[in-house]
Amino acid sequence: MGQIQYFWRHPLALQVREEGREEVREACRRMLLRFLEWSRGPLPDTARARIQTCTDLDQLETWFEGALHAMKVEELFAEE
Repeated sequence: MGQIQYFWRHPLALQVREEGREEVREACRRMLLRFLEWSRGPLPDTARARIQTCTDLDQLETWFEGALHAMKVEELFAEE
């Protein structure tokens, strides 16, 4: 069991895990942008930039859930 714990703390394992997390974040950002563009048309530059720079998966999920109900893209960011 000790070897497994060491493996996950190895710098290479940590790097691979972080790269995987970044790939997930990028996929979430891309899907949110696609959904908004498909359902709302062209996005304001400020909304696009905000989504593209977000690194918090919980926030991206909150925005996606909000996008299902919001009439305007600006409503996604109204509570912040």
